Amino acid sequence: MHIHPEKIGIIAGSGQFPLLFIKAAKAAGRIVAVVAHKGETIPEVAAAADMTCWVKLGQLGKIIKFFHDEGVGETVFLGAITKTQIFKDVFPDLKGLTLWNKIDTKQDDAILRAVASALEQEDIKVLDSTFYLRHLLFPGGVLTKKKPNQEQRLDIEFGWRNARAIGQLDIGQCVVVRNQSVLAVEAIEGTDATILRGGGLAREKAVVVKVKKPSQDFRFDLPATGLKTVETLASVKGAVLAVEAGQSLLFDREIMVAAANKAGIVVVGVTENFDGTLEF
Repeated sequence: MHIHPEKIGIIAGSGQFPLLFIKAAKAAGRIVAVVAHKGETIPEVAAAADMTCWVKLGQLGKIIKFFHDEGVGETVFLGAITKTQIFKDVFPDLKGLTLWNKIDTKQDDAILRAVASALEQEDIKVLDSTFYLRHLLFPGGVLTKKKPNQEQRLDIEFGWRNARAIGQLDIGQCVVVRNQSVLAVEAIEGTDATILRGGGLAREKAVVVKVKKPSQDFRFDLPATGLKTVETLASVKGAVLAVEAGQSLLFDREIMVAAANKAGIVVVGVTENFDGTLEF
């Protein structure tokens, strides 16, 4: 394969993250080749790319061939794939099926690391997803007019410990708590569904805590929040969204903060110190 250094690949899932990356990469003078997933990737991503290959989930061989044909030697994973799709809409080709059968634990980290390893064996380096977008990392401190009160601070600290624990097990990255009780733990259904479930049990004043996994790989699956997260929390009369600063993505910051202020929701970026204490 002849590699064209000016080209960069994107393996795109859902949402706006791939589109933001394309704009930033082009501004840096790169030519962008996108692998788009049917039923996940928005059409705007394909339209913004210089070249696009549409695939179904599991078509690893098709991805590799596309990148080889285009001379792509670097790529990024951007955007989520609906996790429940692995039970119904996977159409693996021979390479995809062979890799799938080699993975002992069908969890996020194991699957993504296996795919990344397979790509790098084909001379396609996987870069950090924030390669051109470090400015999208969640900032530290309180972003909204309201600040967490003492009761909410205790819930954040309690939720933090529990979110770290489920992350260590590669289960999820988010918990919903109230009065230092865990109401919902994120699993395969995703953050918004977890907020709806936990917020329904809380009835009101739910505190959502979202952190990175202890072994988080910046190449893929960073936690992300945005306007939809706040709207979901507002729909269950939730009170707080606490996110690990510098270790997750924040989309549409101004719009999201404005919506949180209107709903009376606290949004805060939390930093964990070396001694385990938290800074708000």
